[in-house]
Amino acid sequence: MMKIYALLFLITSCQIALSQSVIDGKEEDKRGDVRVIFYNVENCFDCFDDSLTLDNEFLPEGERHWNWDKYKQKTNKISKVILAAGGWEFPDIIGLCEIENRFVLDGIFKIGHLNKINYQIIHRESPDRRGIDVALVYQSEVFQPLDTNFLQLKYKGENVSTTREILYVKGKLHTSDTIHLFVNHWPSRWGGQLESENKRISAATLLKTTIDAILLDDTSAKILIMGDFNDHPDNESLKSILNARSPIDEISDNNLYNLAESFVNSGSIGSYKYQGKWGMLDQFIVSGALLNKRGILYCKTDAMSIFAPDFLLETDETHFGTKPLRTFLGYKYHGGFSDHLPIVLDLWRK
Repeated sequence: MMKIYALLFLITSCQIALSQSVIDGKEEDKRGDVRVIFYNVENCFDCFDDSLTLDNEFLPEGERHWNWDKYKQKTNKISKVILAAGGWEFPDIIGLCEIENRFVLDGIFKIGHLNKINYQIIHRESPDRRGIDVALVYQSEVFQPLDTNFLQLKYKGENVSTTREILYVKGKLHTSDTIHLFVNHWPSRWGGQLESENKRISAATLLKTTIDAILLDDTSAKILIMGDFNDHPDNESLKSILNARSPIDEISDNNLYNLAESFVNSGSIGSYKYQGKWGMLDQFIVSGALLNKRGILYCKTDAMSIFAPDFLLETDETHFGTKPLRTFLGYKYHGGFSDHLPIVLDLWRK
């Protein structure tokens, strides 16, 4: 029944061209046994005031003139992207960032186009000053959480956290494999890349410490890290601090491998475009135990794709080619989806 529902929705969504679903410089691969997507949904706010956060610009009287109609259009668009990124079935596990609260998540998964699917949500309000959070959403028939933790990032000299947390979820897949999931949205480059770099290095250190503890307990742990890292795979936070290696290197169970590295300087599309240049801020990083194919569950070194159908893009009139069709251009409402493109990862079962 779920497959039929997905098929009918795809047919009636005239904007969705499935033949263009995954663009990564290679032919489209068949969907795996477990499909994971990550999506930075660009300021997915409701239109109500939260006195504890700095969300005033997303009120009807705010600078962005955000209102109920725009909010509903936004959540409808996000749900369509999630559906389309799943292919002919729904995505099994979804990581999200730039979500304001549980109300917004319910608007996407419990009220909108996806409400017939048994999606469960893991989320809590973070200490981020703007009020944006990360979340993990999953199909309960595919994934069963065993442990959840929200890792608070505190900058040097701070007693309390003022930014979004790293979400950690340990769980069991329907394949009987245990997997460790991390959803990240690292501090932005606001104020300059170098000026803000220490904040992302702090996030990388926190994540690395947690992963080292997992690998100390189980050297063959299956670990999947996803997120918008606001750094590229070759930046210090990811390359040196997290020590995420290239998947073309020799694979060892207890090392980390950045599946997004193949997109760096490839000349192909990325997940985010800045000043005319595509980059890979959004990434999947996995432990070697997921790549070595010795277990039941595994992924391929080229298993990551960027989801970039035509309906998520528009002509880049300033530079060349295309760019993500975003919700805002500065403070001007543009009516698109997001300034980021979703990324997709397929896991396979032997």
